[in-house]
Amino acid sequence: MLADAATHGRFPGRNEIEAVRRQGRSAAEQGVPVGRGVDLYLSAARRVWSGLPAVVRERDRSAVRAAAEAVLQVVDDAVAAFAEGHAEAGREMVRREETLRRELVEDLLRGDAHLSDLVERAEPFGLDLTRAHQVALAQPGKRLPSIAAATTSLERVVLDRFGDRDVLVATKEGWVVVIALADAMGAPPTSGGLGTTGDLGKIVYGELSRLKRGRPWRVAVGRAHPGAYGIARSYEEAREGLTMATRMQLDRPIVETRDLLTYRVLARDQPALVDLVHSVLSPLHNARGGALPLLDTLSAYFDCGCVATTTAMRLHLSVRAVTYRLDRVMALTGFDALDPAHRFTLQAAVLGARLLGWPERPLPEASTPVST
Repeated sequence: MLADAATHGRFPGRNEIEAVRRQGRSAAEQGVPVGRGVDLYLSAARRVWSGLPAVVRERDRSAVRAAAEAVLQVVDDAVAAFAEGHAEAGREMVRREETLRRELVEDLLRGDAHLSDLVERAEPFGLDLTRAHQVALAQPGKRLPSIAAATTSLERVVLDRFGDRDVLVATKEGWVVVIALADAMGAPPTSGGLGTTGDLGKIVYGELSRLKRGRPWRVAVGRAHPGAYGIARSYEEAREGLTMATRMQLDRPIVETRDLLTYRVLARDQPALVDLVHSVLSPLHNARGGALPLLDTLSAYFDCGCVATTTAMRLHLSVRAVTYRLDRVMALTGFDALDPAHRFTLQAAVLGARLLGWPERPLPEASTPVST
């Protein structure tokens, strides 16, 4: 192309430029940076110039100038085509990788894919499925039109800190999902015991809280479990954590599995839970204003460590109003919140009412499972 431009002033045709564009695509697929490819084209043009047909050097000054302009134009067109092909292939590779990543995350979180297939597909993303991993889910305070910005920001911080292996950041159902190696996050490699789940929750929450949109964020972290199917188990724990924290109106931004064990025990035996709430709290319906004000007072009272003055401040009531409501609870139910022998039953019933959504929703039949 350079020789034709220098001797005849002919510019490359569509097929020739397309061949250069294919070279750009091939370079991208082989991992050759676009700058390196462009430099090779310019270096080749400089070397070829001295070897162009002698007729170029024998012409007058204007002919040489015209030949140089034609050669530079060819170089410009070729470099542009190379860069364009490189960019096209790069975008296709990113889209393909995102698709593979999304499909891998879906299968890992479901836990129903064939093990050997999962291991093979996870290897390019740096996940060693023979080791223990844990999952963190981050939920924005309100649903975002796009959660991509949060994912990109979090992924950059996580990868800078822990490298590009054994960490995977993705999105699912409006949540940010982080799959991380347990050892790297300081979590125990097995789910035995109720120790901390490591630093994963703090890292995710700390970075997302810097963003302007989505605050306040809530992060739930599952325990570490070994193997490919351990990721699905950790995900279910984190998902249950988000659901339970919302239902129980927990104010803590980072929820760990150990924080929810009491609620899980209560929810596990629904017939007994329904019976407890009905037997202990249903008389509150007979109070003036219904059961909800008295139930809210009990909930705040227990959350405040059974201190009436602190409860009054939280509810913006007088201490006298709080003690009056507690007396009404005793008169209606027969359980005294000030009596340690009654307190546990009342508090368990209040937690059960939260789990069941009572009194906003009627109590389910004992045979109907509680949705978590």
